[in-house]
Amino acid sequence: MITLESPTYYSATRKYNLSFPTLENDIEADVVVIGGGFSGINTALELAEQGVTNIVVLEARYLGYGGTGRNGGQIMAGIGHDLEKIRSSVGDQGVRKIFEISELGAGIIKARIARYAIDADFCQGYSYLGFNSRQAHTLRQWETQFKATNARDEIRFLAGSEVRQIIGSNAYSSALLHMGGGHVHSLNLLLGEAQALVGHGARIFEHSPALEVTYGERIKVRTGRGSVRASKLLWACDSFLNKLEPELHARTINTYAFQLMTEPLTDELIERISPIRGAYSDIRPVIDYYRVTRENRLLFGAATPFVEHIPRDLKAWNRALMLKIFPYLKDVRIDLAWGGPMATSANLFPQLGTLSGRPNAFYVQGYSGFGVTPSHIICKILAEGMLEGSRRYDLVSSVKHARIFGKDHLRPLLLTAGKTVHQLSGYFNGRR
Repeated sequence: MITLESPTYYSATRKYNLSFPTLENDIEADVVVIGGGFSGINTALELAEQGVTNIVVLEARYLGYGGTGRNGGQIMAGIGHDLEKIRSSVGDQGVRKIFEISELGAGIIKARIARYAIDADFCQGYSYLGFNSRQAHTLRQWETQFKATNARDEIRFLAGSEVRQIIGSNAYSSALLHMGGGHVHSLNLLLGEAQALVGHGARIFEHSPALEVTYGERIKVRTGRGSVRASKLLWACDSFLNKLEPELHARTINTYAFQLMTEPLTDELIERISPIRGAYSDIRPVIDYYRVTRENRLLFGAATPFVEHIPRDLKAWNRALMLKIFPYLKDVRIDLAWGGPMATSANLFPQLGTLSGRPNAFYVQGYSGFGVTPSHIICKILAEGMLEGSRRYDLVSSVKHARIFGKDHLRPLLLTAGKTVHQLSGYFNGRR
């Protein structure tokens, strides 16, 4: 059975030898952040770049322990799964504006890497893949929409035999190449961003879980050996909130995603799999996603499409999915397999804002499986809200998020029902 302590590709290939002390004193700050993943570190770094440097980040375990260090490393366009789900909250103009915002993620990541010389194996090139004519129609629509907001990058629809120009699989009949996207070593990206944050004067403490939060004009966060008092708080725990804040706990439910890593492959095999050495995903409601790595390995990920469960043999389960796409990898050894929880919202759109009646207590959570790129967009907007506010913050924080009743006792049943509805809806929106 897979556990959260199982090694991942990211932990095995980290380049930054960073570690931070445990909080053992009572200290003061302007901002205290609970959570040391992309959300916490990126929001703190955005604030620090604007001159707010007296920041304390509290991480319960170590940086990147959660989803940041367990994902596919995909850099893709978009925020959330389906913007139609939030139209009732933001209206037609709001949906158009959020779609425009959703194209910013790759640029933010590339600029961050360049500014701080982060060694994160960034590689250009992303492809969305279709199995049938309905999905091909959707990809053609996406091509038009992406080109309307992005004139910088090559964006091109391919069909039939053209698809083999970018992916070595006969499973697909259409594709949308988006050279503005790509992939990255997400843990090294996080650690490089953390190093930049500390360079601005912020303080990070690992193995310092928040045990109690007392709200007020000055918020106090107590850990096992110390405390932080600050004017503003950010909850950035996502799937590791552990019921610490009931209002946030009620709005997401944890599901699981799983990845594997092959042994190193020959240059010839990598060229066959991925002529662009890129990242890929299909567009089904529950996707397969994969990419090649700097070390000539294939990283392949997925989640259970209907029934929520954790596979007993994760290597075998994920390998079977991989072989449906790449049957010629049947003799390739699987070196690693891992998985972890991801916080999912009812409308599959990220949540940010302030707690009810607590204007200095901010939160961000619920990326619903799409966190690497959207977190960089969302956290830029969140930082604007934590400073002087912005129209973008007002727009994104206005999205309504439902409570998920029964999640503590009926989690597998609720997720199975939700996945089934999500899959069925794919037939009506061109994604099945």
